Amino acid sequence: MGLFSFTQEIAIDLGTANTIIICDDKIVVDEPSVVALDSKHGDKLFAIGRKARSMEGRGHSGIRTVRPLREGVIADFYACEEMMRGMIELIYSKRKLFTPTLKMVICIPSGSTEVEIRAVRDSAEHAGGREVYMIYEPMAAAIGIGIDVEAPKGCMIVDIGGGTTEIAVISLGGIVSNKSIKIAGNDFNDDIVDYMGRMHNMRIGVPTAEQIKINVGSALTNLEEAPEDYVVRGPNRMTSLPMEVPVSYQEIAHCLEKSVAKIENAILSALEQTPAELYTDIVEKGIYLAGGGALLRGLDKRLTDKFNIPFHVAEDPLHAVARGTGIALKNVDNYSFLIR
Repeated sequence: MGLFSFTQEIAIDLGTANTIIICDDKIVVDEPSVVALDSKHGDKLFAIGRKARSMEGRGHSGIRTVRPLREGVIADFYACEEMMRGMIELIYSKRKLFTPTLKMVICIPSGSTEVEIRAVRDSAEHAGGREVYMIYEPMAAAIGIGIDVEAPKGCMIVDIGGGTTEIAVISLGGIVSNKSIKIAGNDFNDDIVDYMGRMHNMRIGVPTAEQIKINVGSALTNLEEAPEDYVVRGPNRMTSLPMEVPVSYQEIAHCLEKSVAKIENAILSALEQTPAELYTDIVEKGIYLAGGGALLRGLDKRLTDKFNIPFHVAEDPLHAVARGTGIALKNVDNYSFLIR
């Protein structure tokens, strides 16, 4: 787009954990979905993204941090609007351009209700969107992976995000069967927080749980390439005295067992709803894993062994949905599966 263009096209992956914005085929914003609001001045926007996340659990009474999205949907309408507006402004503050009229494509969970879809649309319009289109996350993930979603062949996507796990069978440009469950990366974090309290009597926060998941998170208790134990520091729950505990990947695998099993059950449920001809296609091509949860060590092997169907982790699974949303943005007029 030139300097005097009045309309700018942007694609937004509005995620529970991270928000990614693509403009001119490039990722221009990749920030945590967190805002800090100044409650002493009428909840004025104080910080967004990484800066706001660094304030979680550390702010005083005048600053409150908010995660506007919970389980894939907007939980705080005002905070979400402020976050979207702030992140869009990041693009143009870097480029030192005026803020143009915006044409947006935003991805949403496949299980979204009409009310939830309306909430996303309203937030986008209040943040400056003149034309707002939406695409379901599994469809965006499939496009981002490079699958021909309009072919008469079945493909299956499991997108494990921060708030939801989206499972969908896609064929001929539509979602044939889908399952959306509110078990995902944030639940893994909650499992780890609870585990550290029960088993090690240590009090930790969600940011520390996230680091444990990144460093020693696993879906299997026996990995070929085992990570080193991760040392966790925090206060004792009973005495509040400092303590230091080495945590192994086997511990975390046991800790995450129930949540991973729920994802397995959801995949099985989606397969049960799949027509026989498409089921054959899926068995031949395998099932694709996307989203941050796809990076959990051993998850693809565990699922492959469980279902006897190959599971493939997408290349750069964290950005698969965003890439697909960006491709859909360039082909808005040709993609009938966009919600207008």
